[in-house]
Amino acid sequence: MATVTGYVEKIKFRNEENGYSVLSVTDGREEYILVGTFPYIGEGERIEATGRMVEHSVYGEQLAVESYEIKAPEDTLAIERYLGSGAIKGIGAALAKRIVKKFKVDTFRIMEEEPERLSEVKGISERMAMQICAQVEEKRDMRQAMLFLQQYGITMNLALKIYNYYGSRLYSVIQENPYRLADDIQGVGFKIADEIAAKVGIFTDSDYRIRSGLFYTLLQAAGNGHTYLPEDVLFANASELLGVEPEHMEKHLMDLQMERKLVVKEKDGGRIVYPAQFFYMELNTARMLHDLNVRGSVPETQIRERLEKILAQEKLELDGLQEKAVMEAVNHGLLIITGGPGTGKTTTINTIIRYFEQEGMEIRLAAPTGRAAKRMTEATGQEACTIHRLLEITGIPAQDGAAVPGNDNRLEGMHFERNETNPLDADVIIIDEMSMVDISLMHALLKAVNVGTRLILVGDVNQLPSVGPGNVLRDVIGSERYPVVRLTRIFRQAALSDIIVNAHKINAGEAVPLSKKSRDFLFIRRENPADIVKDMMVLVREKLPDYVGADASEIQIMTPMRKGVLGVEQLNRVLQERFNPPSPDKPEKESGGMIFRTGDKVMQIRNDYQIEWEIRNRYGIPVEKGEGVFNGDIGVIRDIDHFSETVEVEFEEGRTVGYDFKQLDELELAYAITIHKSQGSEYPAVVIPVYPGPRMLMTRNLLYTAVTRAKKCVCLVGLPEMFQAMVDNGTEQKRYSGLRDRILEIDV
Repeated sequence: MATVTGYVEKIKFRNEENGYSVLSVTDGREEYILVGTFPYIGEGERIEATGRMVEHSVYGEQLAVESYEIKAPEDTLAIERYLGSGAIKGIGAALAKRIVKKFKVDTFRIMEEEPERLSEVKGISERMAMQICAQVEEKRDMRQAMLFLQQYGITMNLALKIYNYYGSRLYSVIQENPYRLADDIQGVGFKIADEIAAKVGIFTDSDYRIRSGLFYTLLQAAGNGHTYLPEDVLFANASELLGVEPEHMEKHLMDLQMERKLVVKEKDGGRIVYPAQFFYMELNTARMLHDLNVRGSVPETQIRERLEKILAQEKLELDGLQEKAVMEAVNHGLLIITGGPGTGKTTTINTIIRYFEQEGMEIRLAAPTGRAAKRMTEATGQEACTIHRLLEITGIPAQDGAAVPGNDNRLEGMHFERNETNPLDADVIIIDEMSMVDISLMHALLKAVNVGTRLILVGDVNQLPSVGPGNVLRDVIGSERYPVVRLTRIFRQAALSDIIVNAHKINAGEAVPLSKKSRDFLFIRRENPADIVKDMMVLVREKLPDYVGADASEIQIMTPMRKGVLGVEQLNRVLQERFNPPSPDKPEKESGGMIFRTGDKVMQIRNDYQIEWEIRNRYGIPVEKGEGVFNGDIGVIRDIDHFSETVEVEFEEGRTVGYDFKQLDELELAYAITIHKSQGSEYPAVVIPVYPGPRMLMTRNLLYTAVTRAKKCVCLVGLPEMFQAMVDNGTEQKRYSGLRDRILEIDV
């Protein structure tokens, strides 16, 4: 650790939102560069800062500040320099000189204790004197608050948020119930609040602590896909977290119910516990589905007559189930179409679109991710967008300040313009890849759909469930209250593909003949991880590109795991070293323990609706601009600029995006990705390592999802017995979701 004491000569950079700044500080002999969060410092102030000396590749040695304190100026010259720096609005260099000439070393005492005397200085009215006083007092209060919070290990960035939210009340909140921070402050979870509480001296069996820990446990469960937990599971998990016996928790459950944070329901002779927001999302979703499920009265003969004309025009053939789907779409406000690969979902959707087009209806198409929406556009010839775009997500804070449900914290303060008061202008809405839609997004979508609008939900119920909480598609189908068409026939052209045939065998738990010679489904036996990695490299770089007519960067390695020798993290390190080794002409940047290098293949790992992109012509001139990069989008790093601290990534269709260094947590290396991250995407070829791992990950539906991501070729490398073990492992991680029950309660 190092300490620097001196005067702030210049603020080189400041982010006004979070206070992150770059300061030039001098002690009279030497200049230092300080980086960190300084929400209230001004040029001319005297600072004592402690932190780590780090070496910046462009700017040289810097002090990364972890704590600091503003010191009183030591002499009249320092006081004059501070006042004249612009730290206090209304005081410039000339006025600062007059103030210090009048009051000398007593200047700060006068400003704090007798501010009216400032009007004795030429150019300062009584009103201006009081405004200066208010600024000085506000800065003093904030400084004291920052110092108070720092003693509890709170970072300056978080301290600023806490001060802005509570003001002078923060002292009582911290000392009486720091667990309030977890409820009120974005970025403070239970664990941070618990650390503060321990330092304050709050007992482990405190009522505040147990209540906060119970609620935190429920919210953590939502991160694993659950909308509720059985009471015994909740108590067991909370007991492990808190170190408190479950019998001490019962009364706190009642308190949280009275505070309307929880909802407790009876189920199967026991009790289940919801965070209130998810219970009411499920309940309202069930009500809105019920309201949309209206029955039409168009005669079947009339539908068939129009359908036959469309099939003749488009030169299409439908089987009985596909025809049934069209009939149901015409005469029902709500329809679910489900089926595996090759069963004609796309043909069915296209026929439904043509039917409603001839009726002159307004049709909107959407999918959960940008890549899935692009696939939908290519398959239908109609423009599709993400569900978030369909609902017109906006960055202007909602009136109630609510975050968009189901999205990461970066979307706090954003909301959907389309809702119950401003519904979508459409007669027919078709949503694809419904298995990826969680309860929060489904709830937001239904709020924007008028009764009388046809809603058609399309998806493969055997794919992995949504990353977010809920199991919407499976629950809606499982309720058996709405029309569902299950497409099961594999069409002749699709049956020629071993990818599709074997995907259905995997889904059915049947044996797959791995020794069979196939054009598009290959299994290479390898016994150890080193040989598996070596062969995957050869496939991606040498064998597959010409075979499938694609660039090597379009071929995707997918693995079940993040950790381990064949997990994403280790594979990306090895593959980066092999495919894009370090070089003097390739700038690189370390972020979050990951090295990003010019030429690297990267993936956007969360939806960012506001980040700007542009498409440039061959002269580098932008010819098209837009906003939004989505979870799962893959691109290549084209440039890393340490002077401007930006990384430039080129995504599909030539969309170029500039990321600030602080935004690099939105990117991951993508030479290998998890199978979960591949949902909604399609690649010319996929390469999958097959090797022992945690049983909960090595499952049938994970393998099924991976195989169905390939358009032209699947290559599996590893142990055949492990492949069969995954096919045999039909267990799925238990997901507690209550939408089916809510539907049955309403739709009796």
